[in-house]
Amino acid sequence: MTQPEPVTASSPVRVDFHTFELTDSHRRAPTGLSTSNGLVCSQPGMAVICTGISMGWVNVQVRVCRRPPIRVDTGAWDEIVDHSLETTTGALYVTSVMSDPPQLPLLTPQGPGTYRVRVHARGRDTAPDGVAHEPVEDYLLIVWPAASQPDEIHQRRDRYGAELRALPDRPAPPRAMLKVCGSASGWDVRGRTFPSDR
Repeated sequence: MTQPEPVTASSPVRVDFHTFELTDSHRRAPTGLSTSNGLVCSQPGMAVICTGISMGWVNVQVRVCRRPPIRVDTGAWDEIVDHSLETTTGALYVTSVMSDPPQLPLLTPQGPGTYRVRVHARGRDTAPDGVAHEPVEDYLLIVWPAASQPDEIHQRRDRYGAELRALPDRPAPPRAMLKVCGSASGWDVRGRTFPSDR
């Protein structure tokens, strides 16, 4: 019996605060931000992808698989990281902080549980901290069900990723800030805050 082909799709994705996300609900929880691998971090129900541009558009392709990829394609990419994430609802999608989600497929068709995402990135050194009205960065996300494991860095060769890896981890915002803001807040990779409710 042959295995079904991976589900593949691509779309421009809106970036705000140096990030786009993978989320499984409409509510963002307060979270710290670890930049130790220079590309992606997560907590249950949410992963954050770190972009070079501060805001604008990036190209994102997703590939949803039942099994891990046979090989790693390092030739065309500046940064590649395998990262484990957990979905509590089983409805994990690519999302944006400040705009409607793109038309991309469900990343976790096997339902709640742990998955592995291989995040590929290129172009983050093109316009770091800039605004991109047209995409200058490309991302490929390959997702498959797998037990939680430590991060595995397959490629790290952009300057932006090196800068992120040198930063200290940012803690979640204090509860006093949540009361002032009236909602949970997160941090972008440069230390600014952003609203948590969509």
